[in-house]
Amino acid sequence: MLLLSLLLLPLVGAVLIAAWPGLDRRCAVRLAITWAIVPVAVVAAIGLQGGASWSLPWMPDANIHLAFHADGTSWLFLLLTSMITLFSLAVSGRLNIGDRAYCALILVMESMLFGVFTATHFIPWFLCWEMTLIPAYLLIRLWGGKGAPRAALRFFVVTLAGGVCMLLGFLALQLSVGTMDFAELGRLAANHELAAGLAKSFSSTGLEGYTLLTVVAVAVFLGLAVKIPVVPFHAWLPDAYAEAPTPVTILLTGLLSKMGVYGLFRVFLPIFPEVLPGLAPCLTALAVATVLLGAVAALAQKDLKRILAYSSVNHLGYCVLAVAAVAAAQTDRAAMASAVSGVVLQAFNHGVIAAALFFGIGILETRSGGQRGLNDFGGLRARMPVFSGLMGLALFASLGLPALSGFVGEFLIFNGVFGLVPWSAAISVIGLLLTAVFLLRIIRKVFHGPLLPAMEKWTDLTVGERWLFAPAIALIVIPGLWPQVLLHFINGDTLRLLDLLHPIP
Repeated sequence: MLLLSLLLLPLVGAVLIAAWPGLDRRCAVRLAITWAIVPVAVVAAIGLQGGASWSLPWMPDANIHLAFHADGTSWLFLLLTSMITLFSLAVSGRLNIGDRAYCALILVMESMLFGVFTATHFIPWFLCWEMTLIPAYLLIRLWGGKGAPRAALRFFVVTLAGGVCMLLGFLALQLSVGTMDFAELGRLAANHELAAGLAKSFSSTGLEGYTLLTVVAVAVFLGLAVKIPVVPFHAWLPDAYAEAPTPVTILLTGLLSKMGVYGLFRVFLPIFPEVLPGLAPCLTALAVATVLLGAVAALAQKDLKRILAYSSVNHLGYCVLAVAAVAAAQTDRAAMASAVSGVVLQAFNHGVIAAALFFGIGILETRSGGQRGLNDFGGLRARMPVFSGLMGLALFASLGLPALSGFVGEFLIFNGVFGLVPWSAAISVIGLLLTAVFLLRIIRKVFHGPLLPAMEKWTDLTVGERWLFAPAIALIVIPGLWPQVLLHFINGDTLRLLDLLHPIP
């Protein structure tokens, strides 16, 4: 029942806040923050008991059921979701953003994200996946900047189109093999039965089963690629991140993009091992393009939010690179295990680091009255030493400095990819160098140099702002020094995935 309570708690909180008569804006935010603490405690309880499951028959005749399960990997994503949601609401209170509807929408999004990270059947997974679009669209559209309507519409249309692609792919699997249960599909894939089932069901097309399964795999990948996002499906991201209010941007980069990465790990790799070798060259090319073009685009930006938006494209491109390397079906299990573990750690660590960085940008916007250009600041280290130090830690973590969390995931990914597809890793290293350039440029432009006259009366972080930064910095430093604190949750899942892809004789 722990898992069911986790799924329902945010929805109950959303209804309570939306329906409470006479609840003013400040009280709504405080109530939402208090309520969001409870899912963190429930997630901790699930971790202590080693996981949780809940299921309910829904359409037995169609072999469709509501099934949810939390194992080590999904637990990490649940932890990330609960913490980032609480952090986003706390930032909303600090920056005076939001009202009753705003807080309710964030809690609805949290509930749907919990569903995405625990569902084991496509139907509940897809319902939760698509339902995240509604609160995200409204949060961008109603509380965003001047360009928010256009940015929100583009976000909604593009990501909805990706979801439709996934739905069509899984409907084809349902018609051919009679199930959309992830575990059952993985078992059928391991026995090479999916392609045969598609060939039999769609014999009128005249296409081979392998070709049909490839089409289905591409359709599913398109839906995931839009969410991550992978170049060239990233067009919605810069505007959405830039126009959304800072707490909503934290949710977009910290959680919604992780849905796509989780789908690669939990859905794409286990279900399509038969066609992964054929798709590997295209996946690798897209991953390398995402890494490099994301970094190049970030170099060309002057808006701090847009720089970090393209930085997210670059950093999550490493996750796609690892998945593409594993798809190449090499026999080096150690390299594959390193790459797969790196995907999960990179996703978790990027969510924390990006949340801290966007919070820092939000503080700059609040202090300056809305400015966030790269050239709008200077010399802040003299007036705000604590803020500059904490932002410096987050920026260096994003850069991949050893002893900070950003290094661990990237190291594991490159350690694996170099052993599987060396040429792609060698080219992608350029992305690391470009990342260092634009992140160090932020440090130089914003925190060093002469102090601008407009900032001479600025004050350093308040006690409340320091307390908000504290957990993010702790989650940046501790996994960097002791990565096993996260790795031991995913090691078993990594080995099970490798056994599906390449069973030991």
